[in-house]
Amino acid sequence: MSHKSLEEVHGSIDTTQTSNWYKRLFLFIGPAFLVAVGYMDPGNWATDIAGGSKYGYSLLWVLLMSNLIALLLQSFCVRIGIVRGKDLAQLSRETYSKPVNFSLYILAEIAIAACDLAEVLGMAIGLNLLFGIPLLWGVGIAVLDTFIILYLQSKGMRYLEAFILALVAIISLSFFAELYFAKPHLSEVASGFLPSIKDKGALYIAIGIIGATVMPHNLYLHSSLVQTRRNKKDEAGMKQAIKYNIIDSAIALNAAFFVNAAILVLAATVFYKQGYHDVVEIQDAYRMLEPLLGEKLAPMLFAIALIAAGQSSTITGTLAGQIVMEGYLDLRIAPWLRRLITRMIAVVPAVLVIYFLGEDKVGDMLIFSQVLLSLQLGFAVIPLIHFVSDKAKMGVFTISTLTKILAWVAAAIIIGLNFQLVIETIAEWRTLLPQQWLYYGVILPIITASVLLLLYIIVSPFIGRKETEAKNLPHGTAANLPLISAKTYNRIGICVDFSSSDVKAIEHGIAQGSSFSEYFLIHVTESAGARAVGIEISDYETSEDWKQLQLYVASLKIQGYKVDAQLGFGNPGKSIPRLAEMLNLEMLVLGSHGHNTFYDLLYGETITEVRHRVKCPVLIV
Repeated sequence: MSHKSLEEVHGSIDTTQTSNWYKRLFLFIGPAFLVAVGYMDPGNWATDIAGGSKYGYSLLWVLLMSNLIALLLQSFCVRIGIVRGKDLAQLSRETYSKPVNFSLYILAEIAIAACDLAEVLGMAIGLNLLFGIPLLWGVGIAVLDTFIILYLQSKGMRYLEAFILALVAIISLSFFAELYFAKPHLSEVASGFLPSIKDKGALYIAIGIIGATVMPHNLYLHSSLVQTRRNKKDEAGMKQAIKYNIIDSAIALNAAFFVNAAILVLAATVFYKQGYHDVVEIQDAYRMLEPLLGEKLAPMLFAIALIAAGQSSTITGTLAGQIVMEGYLDLRIAPWLRRLITRMIAVVPAVLVIYFLGEDKVGDMLIFSQVLLSLQLGFAVIPLIHFVSDKAKMGVFTISTLTKILAWVAAAIIIGLNFQLVIETIAEWRTLLPQQWLYYGVILPIITASVLLLLYIIVSPFIGRKETEAKNLPHGTAANLPLISAKTYNRIGICVDFSSSDVKAIEHGIAQGSSFSEYFLIHVTESAGARAVGIEISDYETSEDWKQLQLYVASLKIQGYKVDAQLGFGNPGKSIPRLAEMLNLEMLVLGSHGHNTFYDLLYGETITEVRHRVKCPVLIV
């Protein structure tokens, strides 16, 4: 079964209820800001600081070029999300074969984990600098933002967007103040926008800036987030939605460009001009700000901005993880579990490196995370360009020939420069690895397979390769149906929770049966005692639940139905399937669970868990 992208918030913001253009624009503002925080994450800080301290303002043009490429690619994400109604991962699943899709999924997960690693480390560094919290503890604290996402998303997408926007504002205001303290000369800053590469080292840092700026997970994320807005599905409605989302992108990504430029300008003004040309560690930059600027507030603002950048980026990175898993694999698991898995993949290596190798290796881990991101980038960019260039699927929304040329030039720049970064890094590993079989037996084969996969993705649409979406429907061809007769069920279980939803659940359950059917009303007692001792429990909640069930039973028996009551104990997701098997049910009816906010985080996945554990058909009311 195919699901909508981020189904829990899909189309949750209605943009069709107002004709006022600025009110409608306000409703569209938000998705690009969640994307933009990925362009100002701690991984970017390391490259910006290194570039500014070593080469002054001369690499500002690289930031500008990266931002223009990002604007182009994110506009493509807007286009496919609105026109096709699917995110980048879902379209890839429909287009490529299962082995190719699984490979793309693995690469996307590695990239997201690498990005998350940089963000976890950045937040840990910020907490260490501001409060003196050890890095190891800071990494542990970073796990907690999983629950922040769940809570904010349960309140609605606008709450999550507002939280991210507040963090972006903190980052931006902090660097406004930093630049005020540093007082750079505008004429010198302007000279940095003239393209120039001083030496091989500058090229290496330029590659790192591009690799850290244009991030693959943002492409998956944006193509999904634009679908949280409900707009008219005709041509005019989609054109309007694309226009407002591109305005949103321009505002948000230019804000991200300002932050990155501010970091580089700050490093150039404070470090490069003072003769400090080898500041590459975030911690070093923090410690040197106060003595060089003479302002105690400067390093504090720097650390606050770093925490905000790490926190905001981790939130969007875990959302991207959910999109990638559901899109490529069509696999839905509990959101809290999905986000915890993503976070632990990043936290575990961070903890191991800090514990065994020491805190001075954190900078190396940040660089390593950017190399992994660079390796994956082409696998997201190339399919994206193919999808927006597909006349058969995009219709009037297909990009123009000029835009295609610009897109392929941007892709060539990204892939070429990042490929060079990867090759140089791999060459360094070859000399450093104590066991050469690791290089020839593991690293080299992985790189070779990745290059071959990338070549396949590039050329497959041009050489007429079979595309799943073109030859077949996304989920296979329709079966030849036999003569269908209406089916009734003889043993039907109906789950109740003593809320207003019970009436609908019982009505729909009875409608599935006949005059010969038996109905079983099922309720699960979820008290702490029930979870601990199960059927042996004898407490007030259990006795009251049983009385309420008997009221339902008596009412239905008066109406002529064959009804019995069954009480379960403990976890509903496990107890209900046990009862369904014990009662030999032919049909199970589930209503809403009746929980809100924090309880929803605990019990809201009951339906999903039950659906996967029972053997009989499940009707969800």
